[in-house]
Amino acid sequence: MRWVFLLLLMLNAFYYVWHHQDAPLRPKEVAPLASFKGLRQDIRLLSESGSSSQTELSRAAFSQCLYLGGDISQADARTLEQRLTSLDIQTRFGQRRDEGGAIYWLRIEPESRRLVDEPLLGTLAQDFPKLKSKIMSCEGIATTD
Repeated sequence: MRWVFLLLLMLNAFYYVWHHQDAPLRPKEVAPLASFKGLRQDIRLLSESGSSSQTELSRAAFSQCLYLGGDISQADARTLEQRLTSLDIQTRFGQRRDEGGAIYWLRIEPESRRLVDEPLLGTLAQDFPKLKSKIMSCEGIATTD
């Protein structure tokens, strides 16, 4: 037992010497901030930019739709659709077939997407445990046949 302790003590000392053998690293030299001023001139806030780029940005954000669905049944999807319709949220029902069967989803129209916030999604997730949400492009995600 004494020999094992001495062996471990020697290995520990060897590791300590080997670990501290490397020279300490020198700090990396950083270029002064003044040299980057020329590169920073083309960066602007959205509020400072022209109205044409704001409309392009709002159009790009406007073409994104929120999809709710997943492994929920058709009855649950219809119940979810009725609940969202009662909140004046425009939806479109759809289904997609794959090897596991039919997947039902609701597309929240871009005009109504601002009404669907995190607390509402949390409440819906509690009522429908298998509900998933995803933001994707509005064009041609799935067909309703």
